[in-house]
Amino acid sequence: MSYDENQHSPRPRRTRGTLTIAIAALVPSALAGWLVWLAMSGPDDSEPPKVLPLPSGQTTVGKPGPDASDTPSPTPPATSAPAPTPSAPPKGGGAGPLAGKVVVVDPGHNPGNFKHTSEINKLVDIGTNRKECDTTGTSTNDGYTEAAFTRDVSQRLRTLLEKQGATVEFTHDNDRAFGPCVDERARIGNKAKADAVVSVHADGSAAGNRGFHVILPALVSAGGADTTAIVGPSRDLGERIAGKFVRATGSAPSNYVGDGTALDVRKDLGGLNLSTVPKVFIECGNMRDAQDAALLTSSGWRQKAAQGIADGIGSYLTR
Repeated sequence: MSYDENQHSPRPRRTRGTLTIAIAALVPSALAGWLVWLAMSGPDDSEPPKVLPLPSGQTTVGKPGPDASDTPSPTPPATSAPAPTPSAPPKGGGAGPLAGKVVVVDPGHNPGNFKHTSEINKLVDIGTNRKECDTTGTSTNDGYTEAAFTRDVSQRLRTLLEKQGATVEFTHDNDRAFGPCVDERARIGNKAKADAVVSVHADGSAAGNRGFHVILPALVSAGGADTTAIVGPSRDLGERIAGKFVRATGSAPSNYVGDGTALDVRKDLGGLNLSTVPKVFIECGNMRDAQDAALLTSSGWRQKAAQGIADGIGSYLTR
């Protein structure tokens, strides 16, 4: 696709020869065998789950659940005596398999961007060139915004990770008027010395383009960007998230990006180029396709999406 972390549009499909046609004929039987194995076996974190190609146009499995609005956590009652000053928290949220691990979650876009177009259109350095600070993101045809989706999934993801003992930091949580810019998002993960960073998004491609994909950093060494140290770990993180996402949501890998692998390598994203810690993006589905939109707007499915991402992160951090 020709989109960056701020803009979404489809990429052209590649033309294949006779070898591809022969291989494609074997996919249905191989897929059936894989689904049987998946239904009978439990998760195995000894190695990354394998993401198998699915036929072009494969639809997701299952029905969307009912939607529900988010309810903010109640504010604790004030006490008569001032609370003691807390000591600096350790690197880790508590007991659990992810204790001592720091995860930075990057909710794509900001709902306030719509009111700050001049600010988000300012160019920032992404190492290889200059691009817009941020964009508004996309939305479903009914107006459910990507910014609302990414915040919801990110909050659910934080809860799941913290239950496993991880320390979770956000790049933003609707606590600023717009942004942050893509270069600042990368710096937040770097400053936290995160063990893993995941940027949560939803795509805005053409109707009929369905499924999810995970974006991995390419090898980049130009200007202020050098991904040499993170390409390998980021691929491991991305493969594990992709495999667990399939298992948790029943969604198929994208039928328009990644040739059925659910993986896409990019060198034009500032959020990846400027990262010095393992980082990936996940496009959870296509908001402009009616069937994908029905999933993305379902609170039940969003919980499954958060679970799949959390499972992948946990698999990576405990490998």
